Amino acid sequence: MAPVSKRDYYDILGVEKEASDEDLKKAYRRLARQHHPDLHAGDHQKKAAEEKFKEINEAYETLSNQDKRKRYDAFGHAGAQQGPDGFDFGRGGFGDVFNDIFEDFFGQARGGGGGRTERGSDLQYNLEVSFEEAVYGKDAKLKIPRWELCTDCGGTGAKSPHAIKHCPSCKGTGQIRFQQGFFSVSRPCGQCEGAGRLVTEPCTACQGRQRVYKERTIAVHIPAGIETGMRLRLANEGEHGPNAGPPGDLYVAITVKPHPVFQRKGLDILCDVPISFITAALGGKVEVPTLKGETVIKIPAGTQHDKVLRIKGLGIPSLKGGSTGDHLYVIKVQIPNKLTAKQKELLTEFARESGMVMDANGDGFFDKMKTFFE
Repeated sequence: MAPVSKRDYYDILGVEKEASDEDLKKAYRRLARQHHPDLHAGDHQKKAAEEKFKEINEAYETLSNQDKRKRYDAFGHAGAQQGPDGFDFGRGGFGDVFNDIFEDFFGQARGGGGGRTERGSDLQYNLEVSFEEAVYGKDAKLKIPRWELCTDCGGTGAKSPHAIKHCPSCKGTGQIRFQQGFFSVSRPCGQCEGAGRLVTEPCTACQGRQRVYKERTIAVHIPAGIETGMRLRLANEGEHGPNAGPPGDLYVAITVKPHPVFQRKGLDILCDVPISFITAALGGKVEVPTLKGETVIKIPAGTQHDKVLRIKGLGIPSLKGGSTGDHLYVIKVQIPNKLTAKQKELLTEFARESGMVMDANGDGFFDKMKTFFE
């Protein structure tokens, strides 16, 4: 009988030949969970799953090893079975990856007496600051409700060290090992829920939960120049993890309240300045607001509508340091909508003088426009 040819390892994992190590690992983890023998009932299904599982493992073991992958790509299955000197050196780092799969599948690490510590949850605090506080920075105190390690029991959940006993079912390992077909498999102990220990007398402060829910006041510095959408990370200020696990982080999400007068554009502060058309034409000085109080700017004669005047260095400091924006004033020329008879007379005279209306000789603005379009 002719030997049965093996399937291509890339086909087994469902990846391309150019797949990265990360792509290989993702494919392997997905298939390993899908075809794990413990997920299949009945001897026939378990047997088929074991064979499939073995095939997946063999493919990943080869392709995840750079040397074996090169030999496989060059010589096929025969090349993958040999080491650099013609010898097979075994399974290499397969055990670490299998542990990862096992942990994902069962929710617990293998072995690990005393329970699996978990990192605590990250928290987010939404903080609203004023426009001025965003520009110049501030120190704030935040009241954060969170789960914290119980200080009475030190996170053990027990009233005293004498109230902690090894679990008799798993003998303190937290895992029950049994043979499942081709594999020796471990599962979290059902009696101690994988902790490896039993608490005979729980802590009165946390009722055995190992953590307590508290509101903690935390100081945070809001740096000058911060803006809406930015987040500050306070390391280890999140919730404490179960089984005395490390705490997560606290993120402070910033929202800057709109200002009635000023707007932000990058590192610059914008402000509209209304002036009369007389001031725009003749020039002058006007008083304008800044975040540090009132100041005076000079309006050059002939200033046009939407002209931008600048005061350097009165803007927003860069979060990276070393530079500060400017204060920009956008000129808005105001046109009166009601005129007295005298004002109309004076403006009409001005218009005639400047050639903006018909004069006695019939020459003026409209004649010029007519000539322009001819």
